[in-house]
Amino acid sequence: MPIQIEHLTHAYMPDSPFTAIALEDVNLTIEDGEFIGLLGHTGSGKTTLVQHLNGLLKPTSGRIVVDGLDITEKGVSLIEVRKKIGLVFQYPEYQLFEETVAKDVAFGPKNIGLAQEEIDRRVRHALELVGLDYDDVADRSPFELSGGQMRRVAIAGVLAMEPTVLILDEPTAGLDPAGRHSILGMIRELHQSGGITIIMVSHNMDDISTLATRLVVMSRGRMVLTGTPREVFQQADLLTSVGLGVPQAAQLADQLIAEGYDLPRGLYTQEELIEAILSLRGKEAGAC
Repeated sequence: MPIQIEHLTHAYMPDSPFTAIALEDVNLTIEDGEFIGLLGHTGSGKTTLVQHLNGLLKPTSGRIVVDGLDITEKGVSLIEVRKKIGLVFQYPEYQLFEETVAKDVAFGPKNIGLAQEEIDRRVRHALELVGLDYDDVADRSPFELSGGQMRRVAIAGVLAMEPTVLILDEPTAGLDPAGRHSILGMIRELHQSGGITIIMVSHNMDDISTLATRLVVMSRGRMVLTGTPREVFQQADLLTSVGLGVPQAAQLADQLIAEGYDLPRGLYTQEELIEAILSLRGKEAGAC
């Protein structure tokens, strides 16, 4: 289900002395099955952008076409759009409210009038997708769970709507390192086995570097760069100028190259940096 964003502009409080341009002439096409990393410093417009994709915000100008349907036109059923495009906000566990996990995950499917048998199937499947055992958590209060588990339950509530596009806004915010690693692993598995398009908002280069197939960099409401992670991380000066940076592995690789080590340029993940160092040591040992 491709998404086309065409000349998208959004102004908060337009035609007033307090007008603020949050997005300006953004053009972007997202293809089926992509994992998009949407990067930007605070205030860059990335959250405002994703809130347009399922109609939570309306553009001041421009349009968004989802699977051939212009969702910015009058009369479009946004309920149908939101079935296809699921949005998980920051700290989604704050939106949990039901007395049991199963009831919370079932809330969306129940409110679109699905049969109970289908609701039960979706709840089980969604909990399975986020790595939670139905029999273990279904009848428990979500507020008895750990912070990471609560976040998984909140994500399951969106997945129970069976979207073809999943948007995650800073999904690791506030988690400790173990929780962050766990959630990122879950998101990777969702993309690899779930057959869905993922758009992940982040400002953490290390989080996004091993997940995304393409990066989109925002600054001051504009899209300033897009490309594969390797292509984007080679633009270190530009990233620094918009308040970002490169992954720690890329920083270390550049420092080692500057000190004379014969490493390939463009390394940006820990795994490929370690492999390159081991390969270099093997060559040096063979030359002795």
